Amino acid sequence: MPSEPITSVSSRAVFVPGDDIDTDRIIPARFMKCITFDGLGEYLFHDVRKDEGGAEKAHNLNDPRFAGAGIILSGNNFGCGSSREHAPQAIQRAGYNAIIAGSYAEIFFGNSTNLGIVCVTAGDAEREALAAAVEADPSLEVTIDIDAGEIRYGDDCIPCEIKANARESLMSGNYDPLDELLSGADAVDTVAGALSYMGRT
Repeated sequence: MPSEPITSVSSRAVFVPGDDIDTDRIIPARFMKCITFDGLGEYLFHDVRKDEGGAEKAHNLNDPRFAGAGIILSGNNFGCGSSREHAPQAIQRAGYNAIIAGSYAEIFFGNSTNLGIVCVTAGDAEREALAAAVEADPSLEVTIDIDAGEIRYGDDCIPCEIKANARESLMSGNYDPLDELLSGADAVDTVAGALSYMGRT
């Protein structure tokens, strides 16, 4: 059974500056000692948001003006480094369901798409303009239109891109591989039931 199709995302945005933001910065390894992904959102970008004593640093993710934002705006090569799937899990569990960047590490992009996190790319100048607009008005609603391939905010509109296979899977609701696996459960039961050795002790 497919997940809910995702054709667009609308939310406020927060700018997380920098290129080559790796997965260890997104979720430091010491917070990955967990049985489930629950609670990982609390540690998103922990070491750039807090000092050694746990006090908050000056950072957009700590700024109350951007509280409740659902879109991360960032630089090039987002999600590079280790292929840990905890990074997109932390992003999603912190309340973000889309990212706008210049480019992505391939494995991070795939892991994010499987969770239904929309990862689109936009040019440097276009992202700079969007970041300035968000900084000037943190309440600004940003819409990522996957179908149209554009990002709209205020009276402005900029082009964006997403890989064709990710676009298709998001728009069709077939992005979660677990859903695909579970959709064949009845067929598995049928085959297993026909095997002479099944059910033996």
